[in-house]
Amino acid sequence: QVQLVESGGGLVQAGGSLRLSCAASGRTFSRYGMGWFRQAPGKEREFVARISGSSGITTYADSVKGRFTISRDNTKNTVYLQMDSLKPDDTAVYYCAAAPRSSSSAAAYDYWGQGTQVTVSS
Repeated sequence: QVQLVESGGGLVQAGGSLRLSCAASGRTFSRYGMGWFRQAPGKEREFVARISGSSGITTYADSVKGRFTISRDNTKNTVYLQMDSLKPDDTAVYYCAAAPRSSSSAAAYDYWGQGTQVTVSS
């Protein structure tokens, strides 16, 4: 069982930055692949970024590539999403998720956080 708690969301102007954190419970955090997803009003949940458990290999959605960076600190059981050059289209609730193996498919994830709101004003 893994419990995930996101933090760091808020209101920011276009072009600004935010760093989201996702704190995980449990002693096997390093074994889990982690992902960030987002869901805007009226839209389906979409993949943002993922990072593998051991090797730290990362993958990004095309819409955020070059602007967002996912990282993890296994000593702190935490995964981060650094978001730079934010755009109004990035406005959404952001969720972190854990899976035995990281994936860009939401269906692969067993555990989800409650989400944190990110709002980017123009």
